[in-house]
Amino acid sequence: MANKTLFASLRGELIPQTDTRNAENAPAYALAPKHALAQYAATGCFGRTFYATADEQLTRVLELCEAIAADGDAEFVARVAVYSRTQSFMKDMPSMLCAWLSKRDPRLHEAVFARVIDSARMLRSYVQILRSGVVGRRSLGSASKRLVREWLASRNEDALFSSSVGQSPSLSDIVKMVHPKPTGPVREAFYGYMLGRSYNADVLPKLVMQFEQFKAGESLEVPDLPFTMLSALPLAQKDWVSIAKNASWQNTRMNLNTFARHGVFEAEGMTGLIAARLRDAGEVEGARVAENKRPRSDTALMFAPYWNCDGAGRVCQGSMRAPEKLCLQAMKPWESAFFESEFTHAAIGARLTAHPEGFLGLWRDLAGSEAGFPVEFLVKSGETLGAFVQARED
Repeated sequence: MANKTLFASLRGELIPQTDTRNAENAPAYALAPKHALAQYAATGCFGRTFYATADEQLTRVLELCEAIAADGDAEFVARVAVYSRTQSFMKDMPSMLCAWLSKRDPRLHEAVFARVIDSARMLRSYVQILRSGVVGRRSLGSASKRLVREWLASRNEDALFSSSVGQSPSLSDIVKMVHPKPTGPVREAFYGYMLGRSYNADVLPKLVMQFEQFKAGESLEVPDLPFTMLSALPLAQKDWVSIAKNASWQNTRMNLNTFARHGVFEAEGMTGLIAARLRDAGEVEGARVAENKRPRSDTALMFAPYWNCDGAGRVCQGSMRAPEKLCLQAMKPWESAFFESEFTHAAIGARLTAHPEGFLGLWRDLAGSEAGFPVEFLVKSGETLGAFVQARED
């Protein structure tokens, strides 16, 4: 039999020696700056932990960023910011890294901004971090203001209004900071409404009108808005039932107690409806996207941002091997035929995506990504689901 003592000692010699001490003063291995930053970016939330306060974590992350940049690889920080948001689904960490890039490398900052700042919540965090001074500046600066204005311009009024929950700063505060130029009477009225200035009420977005009419008691229909925008209003039980019916899986999960307090489960059928939603595999899978609601007749349809399609939803089939039948049973074969065909050209004269770099930029960003589809880059078709169905029936 082999000498166990001999081979045990050889095995030990092959193990690298520890080179530092951890927080418990035990032997440990020091991580290289890139490795350490990646670990923080994928797991850190800037909250107090057992071994480190939030301030200590922030200081350490900033030190790592500076060390990596000093080695001439600020691009790694940019890549980590994108990964932290699109793959790890973090919030404060990618916002902070993006804000740091605004001071350290404006070119990289601009390259990653749209991929990292992908929601109003992220935008508020980004602006708050910049103004705090932790990354070396206390104002947005001309480049950051321009990117924020472009972010606002790429969203429609309904999306901006629905995401206007939150303070310090609020979305209205951000609009005041960057002074976006309205592109038409609707946007001008919407900005006036948000900022508490004079506006033409006749051209306000429909969703804003519905909200104001509901607040004033002129309408009994609950507007399709996040319930956090409605909870301060004197809502009756039937209103809460309507809100619960339209809630996404995520909102349902987070607000079961709120629904219970307002008598939602006392309404006939609501307990079964919510239970079915929470256990529905499709709802759970789609919970990470921006909207996961059952469409209604007034649901706005979006353009499909695919190549070889036009503004009317027609497909240039070219050499695509299309199924012979056009029926429900042939839906899967049609999907396969479309996605397995060659995408050769964008829609000429039609704007099917709001991505700042068009089709190429949209699908380049999505290539190899496992993150949810960036719904903010969808463009409204100008048609509702009900109108679409009615036109086909006629």
